[in-house]
Amino acid sequence: MTGEILIATDRYLDHLTVERGLSAHTVSAYRRDLRRYVAFLGARGIDRFASVDTAAIRSFLASVSAGVHGPLEQPYAASSVARTLSSVRSFHRFLLREGVVDGDPSRDVTRPQLPRRLPRPLTADEVERLLEAPADAGARGLRDRAILELLYGAGLRISELVGLDVDDVDLEYGSVRALGKGGKEREVPVGRHAREAMAVYLTSARPELASTRSRGALFLNARGGRLSRQSCGRMLASRARRAGLNVAVSPHTLRHSFATHLLEGGADVRVVQELLGHASVATTQIYTLVTRQHLREVYYSSHPRARRGVSAKERDG
Repeated sequence: MTGEILIATDRYLDHLTVERGLSAHTVSAYRRDLRRYVAFLGARGIDRFASVDTAAIRSFLASVSAGVHGPLEQPYAASSVARTLSSVRSFHRFLLREGVVDGDPSRDVTRPQLPRRLPRPLTADEVERLLEAPADAGARGLRDRAILELLYGAGLRISELVGLDVDDVDLEYGSVRALGKGGKEREVPVGRHAREAMAVYLTSARPELASTRSRGALFLNARGGRLSRQSCGRMLASRARRAGLNVAVSPHTLRHSFATHLLEGGADVRVVQELLGHASVATTQIYTLVTRQHLREVYYSSHPRARRGVSAKERDG
């Protein structure tokens, strides 16, 4: 790997962190994609970005599509290939803006077709069972209740939730200030149940968990540090098992459920877009497909002349 490539790659990753304000998790994903990309170029004797052409990028994507990962050697999903192409495209646009190259060879590379996967939200009854499932005793149980109420009540991303500071919560006004993707800040209303759970946590649980490491962090672990995304995910999975839910439940499941239940209740899709912090309404509209699917299921299971199954003609012979 030449000095030019190393320098350009480091500059780009610094750009993502400093200028675009992306999270460490997102920058780490870009770093992995670009390491694989520059290693591929180096193996083919390409030591200058000016020598990269469209065919080289297509060959790289083909190698990713044909590759495997993990201990089970699973093939890469189309979404992983698409994300890799997105990283490479963003990198080449940066090189063009910085004057490192005169053109963008990634521009004409076709993005792989992705299957549309609808999120599986929890029903209102399942959410209730999750919230009422047996909790850990003491401060951790009160903390976990506040987390669940806030994830479902405000539709936060898990990164937004664990990044909250105490000053981001206004219980009197009933809102939370979330820092979303790209450093975009938004204010989200918080309902009565979430406000009550947060008030109990802040007065009775957080002081018990707090230490000199806590600073302004809202949700704390047993050592007083900021709670991690992974710990929050494990807590939620454990709570789902206690609730007897036979579906995979992640923090994002509650975000899906928040959006779907709002739309089912008659909320405008653009209001839900603002609450979720989506840059484009097209991203939010996938939840309208979920609600339409739900309406069809209710219709076919409830209307006497629409129920699926054996027809009257077939029944009567």
